[in-house]
Amino acid sequence: MFFKAGLFAGLAATAAAETIHSVVVFSRHGDRTSKYFPVYQLTALGATEVYETGDFYRQRYLSNTSEFQIAGISSDRVVEPQVWASAPDQAVLYQTATVFLQGLYPPLNSINRGVSTEELANGTSTEDPLNGYQFILVHGEDDTSPDTIWIKGDEQCPAWTSASKSYRNTPSYQNLLNSTASFYSQFEPILNPIMGQGNVSYKNAYSVFDLLNTASIHNASVSSKIDSSALDQARFLADQWEFNMNYNATQPLRSVGGASLAGGILSQMAAAVKSGASKQKFNLMAGSYDTFLSFFGLTNLTAASPNFFGLPNYAATMTFELFSEADNASFPQNVNDDLKVRFLFKNGTGASLDAFPLFGQDQTSLSYGQFVSEMKGRAVNTVPQWCAMCGSTADFCVAANQTADALAQGGSGSSASQGSSGSKLSNAAAGGIGAGVTLAVVAVLGGLAALLMRRKGKKGGESVTQVSERPKAEKSVGGSETDSV
Repeated sequence: MFFKAGLFAGLAATAAAETIHSVVVFSRHGDRTSKYFPVYQLTALGATEVYETGDFYRQRYLSNTSEFQIAGISSDRVVEPQVWASAPDQAVLYQTATVFLQGLYPPLNSINRGVSTEELANGTSTEDPLNGYQFILVHGEDDTSPDTIWIKGDEQCPAWTSASKSYRNTPSYQNLLNSTASFYSQFEPILNPIMGQGNVSYKNAYSVFDLLNTASIHNASVSSKIDSSALDQARFLADQWEFNMNYNATQPLRSVGGASLAGGILSQMAAAVKSGASKQKFNLMAGSYDTFLSFFGLTNLTAASPNFFGLPNYAATMTFELFSEADNASFPQNVNDDLKVRFLFKNGTGASLDAFPLFGQDQTSLSYGQFVSEMKGRAVNTVPQWCAMCGSTADFCVAANQTADALAQGGSGSSASQGSSGSKLSNAAAGGIGAGVTLAVVAVLGGLAALLMRRKGKKGGESVTQVSERPKAEKSVGGSETDSV
């Protein structure tokens, strides 16, 4: 089931007598070279797609003439506490966040030259460099940061790798592998030199589609050999492969990526709510299509539209609006009941932004309290929880596990409890998912663990999807265990 712009028949969002206080956006990258190859990158077309998506959100949430303008947000010059962004420390995704933000807050000279001019005491004036280019902080999360799990929760997660591989042992996989062999054989003259004999099949459904799709866009000599209906069918099969790799109702570990993202979204919302939406009015996270699919399945969006079984298009976005049903800018006192959440999806640059009901419900919005309750039941809420679920040997998991063990052995029940609850998303006060604070906390707790250990010693002591392993760029999703982006 493949996505095309405008395919959704969802309900268009309306804003009759509403005030939007904060939004959280999760964005896919734009067009890129094939991730089948080790070094892949965002193309000029892809950067343009992401920039235009950022500009779309500027017109919706920042423009003074928009009925959806976020209450109190700066429309021209970015105010740092109001905007928060995070992306994995991978070229394509980090660039996606950066370019998106340039569409959201373009160079000042292009929108309000007066704002970029500063009058000096000696009577002269100066302008911001680069035509008022706005330098917006993007929190880059590398593999050693605990905060990387909120955006790429299926990486460094052995349990996810094992669970997703089990799809290959199912009858549905074997049936598709056998029944599509003839279909895939038509691509062997083009792809065998790249993928090797015997690899152009459903077992590598995403890699096949990705190579064909990028060639159809960027390689004129090859694109003429690719029939459009065959490309559509290759995408349909990639949809099935990827969805099954990233979600299965009876095997929750396949959806650890979506569950981790759910935890990250909750953290960003909580930080905005804590400040009364004076901070973190616009929150951006850049991630991969596998996380989209995992989240689609986890929140039962497939009940709202069968199109959610399919891959999101380039520059697709999921948006979560925090709003109140009043046309004044005051933040509600009773946040659990009077603050509302609405989910919206935009399937690429040219698509509309439509609202869809979450969790199999009928309404496109629900109270903040209900949203948090539903999400928490599906989410990974702490780093130690993720480490335990995944059986991960990541450095930050080793530190977290040692700390938990040491506190437990030290017999301090209250301390252990505090340590567990304190391992939620780091940096909540400063914005939600900040690597620096997390690492500092882990370091301190690790030291405490070592101290406690030393003291103790002295005393005597199934439906249809994708996977990955990544070069440092973006998650490549072939039919193999590689990165996905």
